[in-house]
Amino acid sequence: MRWIARHIEPLLAIALAIVWISPLLFAFWAAFHHVSDAVNFRLTAPWTLANFATAWDGAPWLRYFLNSFLLVTSILIGQFVLVTLAGFAFAQVSFRGKDVLFILVLLQLFILPEVLIVENYAVAVQLGLLDTILGIGAPYMASAFGIFLMRQAFKSVPKELDEAARVEGCSLIGTLWRVYVPAARPTYLAYALVSVSTHWNNFLWPLIVTNTEGSRPLTVGLSIFGAPENGVDISVISAATVMVVAPLLILFLVFQRQFIQAFLRAGVK
Repeated sequence: MRWIARHIEPLLAIALAIVWISPLLFAFWAAFHHVSDAVNFRLTAPWTLANFATAWDGAPWLRYFLNSFLLVTSILIGQFVLVTLAGFAFAQVSFRGKDVLFILVLLQLFILPEVLIVENYAVAVQLGLLDTILGIGAPYMASAFGIFLMRQAFKSVPKELDEAARVEGCSLIGTLWRVYVPAARPTYLAYALVSVSTHWNNFLWPLIVTNTEGSRPLTVGLSIFGAPENGVDISVISAATVMVVAPLLILFLVFQRQFIQAFLRAGVK
């Protein structure tokens, strides 16, 4: 009983991890095998790259990859600018009604993005942003979570550094750029990783606001590629899925240490 009590938590964590990763493992297995071999789990079946060749020829993946890259990059740049200015204002600038405004910003965390789809669509129509990369990314550039995160990071910067920069003649923006932004680099990294992974995998809003291949990201392209009317080949669809998730998996494996350290530092702050 003591052994079970001591090891129950690690065993449950391992079991949960296996359940969570099992769909990805099956997709990887199916991507390198013929349909019959994949479904019947023939361990001695030969591996093949034919599924990837078929999937690659079935859709304009290069365009989809470019669209997703432009999307997450534009969103991240917009978020960095907005959350930096707003976070600094809430952390270090005194103005009337600051606490009330900050509470209103935090209330946005309780509103699901899906609730605003109709209103966002109407605004996109009025601004002529339908079927554009900017139209997909604009609703996400003001992030309440990012503002909160940067406010906490900026509040942890020693006041002496701020005062020293002011004595040296730095303006308010100069102090922000030379003191606060460098001090918050771990927080920026943590937030960037979350933002990129979230919007790389975003599906519902891009599906609604895009109509052509010129603006569709990978998630929408994959859903159209795997639609039943295009024929269902689980191995080919799995190959396409592996191609779509591969960039994020590679980035995580390469930067996993920085990823974990950034979140730990951000959490401490």
